[in-house]
Amino acid sequence: MTLRNGMLALGDRKAVVRHDVPASLVVFLVAVPLSLGIAVASGAPVAAGLVAAVVGGVVGGALGGSVIQVSGPAAGLSLVVAELVHTYGWRATCAITVMAGLVQLVLGGLKVARAALGVSPAVVHGMLAGVGVVIALSELHIVLGGSPQRSALENVVELPAQILDNHTHGVMVGVLTVGVLLVWGRIPRLRAVPAPLAALTVAALTAAVADWDLTKVDLKGGFASVATPLLPRGDWHAIAGAVLLVALLAGVESLLTCVASNRLHDGPRADLDRELTAQGVANMVSGALGGLPVAGVVVRTTANARAGGRSRWSPVLHGVWVLLFTAAFAWMIALIPLEALAALLLFIGVQMVNLGHVRNLRNHREMPVYFVTMAGVVLIGLAEGVAIGLGLAALLALRRLAWVCVDVRERGERRWRVVVTGSLTFLGVPRLTEALRAVPAGSAVELDLHLDFMDNAAFEALHTWRLEHERTGGVIDVDEPHAEWYSAAISGSRLSPARIPPRHDRWWLPWADRRRSRAPQAGNGVSRDLSGANGADGADREGPAAGRRPLLEGAWEFQRRTAPMVRPVLNRLARKQSPSHLFITCADSRIVPNIITASGPGDLFTLRNIGNLVPRHGAAPADDSVAATIEYAVKVLEVRTITVCGHSGCGAMAALLKGVPDLPALRSWLRHGRHSLARFVSADPVDGHDGPLDGENTRDAGPLDRLCRINVIQQLDNLRTHPFVDALVRAGKLELTGLYFDIGAARVHVLEQERFTPVPELRTG
Repeated sequence: MTLRNGMLALGDRKAVVRHDVPASLVVFLVAVPLSLGIAVASGAPVAAGLVAAVVGGVVGGALGGSVIQVSGPAAGLSLVVAELVHTYGWRATCAITVMAGLVQLVLGGLKVARAALGVSPAVVHGMLAGVGVVIALSELHIVLGGSPQRSALENVVELPAQILDNHTHGVMVGVLTVGVLLVWGRIPRLRAVPAPLAALTVAALTAAVADWDLTKVDLKGGFASVATPLLPRGDWHAIAGAVLLVALLAGVESLLTCVASNRLHDGPRADLDRELTAQGVANMVSGALGGLPVAGVVVRTTANARAGGRSRWSPVLHGVWVLLFTAAFAWMIALIPLEALAALLLFIGVQMVNLGHVRNLRNHREMPVYFVTMAGVVLIGLAEGVAIGLGLAALLALRRLAWVCVDVRERGERRWRVVVTGSLTFLGVPRLTEALRAVPAGSAVELDLHLDFMDNAAFEALHTWRLEHERTGGVIDVDEPHAEWYSAAISGSRLSPARIPPRHDRWWLPWADRRRSRAPQAGNGVSRDLSGANGADGADREGPAAGRRPLLEGAWEFQRRTAPMVRPVLNRLARKQSPSHLFITCADSRIVPNIITASGPGDLFTLRNIGNLVPRHGAAPADDSVAATIEYAVKVLEVRTITVCGHSGCGAMAALLKGVPDLPALRSWLRHGRHSLARFVSADPVDGHDGPLDGENTRDAGPLDRLCRINVIQQLDNLRTHPFVDALVRAGKLELTGLYFDIGAARVHVLEQERFTPVPELRTG
């Protein structure tokens, strides 16, 4: 199937007929009753809803940014349109629609569509829910045989009297319509026909057979009955506000629907700027032809995707079907009772209060925004409710950004730990100072600052407390695992949070790169001297004490950070170890098995020696240490895998190539590598048996690295010389594997049929 800009090529007619034509018919059957109902709810001519459906389908579908989105009149705009019709008249409302389309066109040209994604979904869903409540209350009065009031509150007040005084045919056809809508979708065999179409058809036929006295839809003249736009008269400030409101509400609803449409198909992703531009053109055309404002509609878009629509032909053809149907069968629309349309709108209004959205918002603590927006729309007005919702969303976002947690706990006799997490701003200073009062004077304090921001007011409060605490003889040890806001403020340097990667997982860095974030001493307090010396000059002392300081600091950091996390695991493993692997690797300080295998305590039984060598069975000089480790791992621990891991630039292999230095013990040990050297000498570097690295040509690989890889293969062969190992391998109870670690590239390669291939960075299966 060929796609050109989201439109199926004309030559691929079979795909259009097979997928898009049936989908367009389904959407057409859904769109006609909804368009009629929205027009009635908006106080506009019924034909205006059909005009918007045609234009939204043809223009919006052909030009839009999503290949499956269907545009047309939207229930969410009905309140705005109804107010505009009441204030300025229908023809002036059409002109406002044209101007709103022009605004959308300009915004699309400026490529600001993604800014709409910055609107809180809680506000959008709350607005739609509020509109749904207003529509439901208004249409309920029509179903009951009365007339809707000017506001939702008045509709609620008048509802009891309406229920008691009106029991007409309108009530019966309304109950029938809602009943069909509720039942139709629950019967699988009937789902092929859209429920709204079925409900209106059943209501119209029943009313005709029973000869009920009902108000019929007025569609005399079809499209010929639509009116041309007329410039509105009145306060231009209010008119400009109305234009902006229609443009923004229709644009936001369209863009959010456009984003949601990406999850409904596997075709080209939506272009939001193009979608906004297309909506602008569609609204200009719809307003000029006397139609309602146009927006992307979730119901029709979902129906299109579920029906199998794959390209722009589906929404375009749906608009064509609406046009042909209205031109040829307008008389059929005139048979639909107005009360049935009101019942349909009542049902739609109730559905707009989506409980699924409420549950999602509850998980993110945004329900207040949803309900406040909904209440504002119902009780005050659409624009006011949206403005209130946006304001509350902004305040809650500011509160979350300024949120700070201060945890103060006693760790022992006159020892306390204070953990501050979040964004420490002036808003959090009262909470910070109140929590710090619990720390007794003169105590030793571990202060952990997990901060993503600290402003000057917060720094002053924290630093003042530190100075006062140290003045009374207390000791404060400051640690900043995330970003050094406090240290930077003391030193006067500027810290940019965007340029600082999180440093939560610093344990794997070398000591030289991972100095603990000890803030400079602020007063007369004495810092912890981990070298064991008394005083603050331990860092400058030379000799053994200075050499062991990083080790002790690392142990201190383990006790402070890592030990609380791993203690439950180690407690479980304390009585017995059950490793699954024997991991044989080099003693090189740059190789850390647990890092390159992402393993933890209890996973690897590790054997390390110079050159990751495995002496052959019966070799001289004998090495009982390696043999004992292998024997214990296989026979006692019953490991199922033995892995030999070599690495680039191995010093032992370099010594084999260039000559062993005058170190007697090392010279004796490296005799076990002579088989690797002999294999290297006899190997043809062109045949690639030792395996190229990632994208590397074997001929271009250096001799040292080739020897390092050959050495892994040889040590696996050496393992097979041990009878108990060979017997288990032959029985399929033990597996031997080889790894090669390229230090400079930080890349692990795995041995497969005497070739080393890189482990993929992304999981492929």
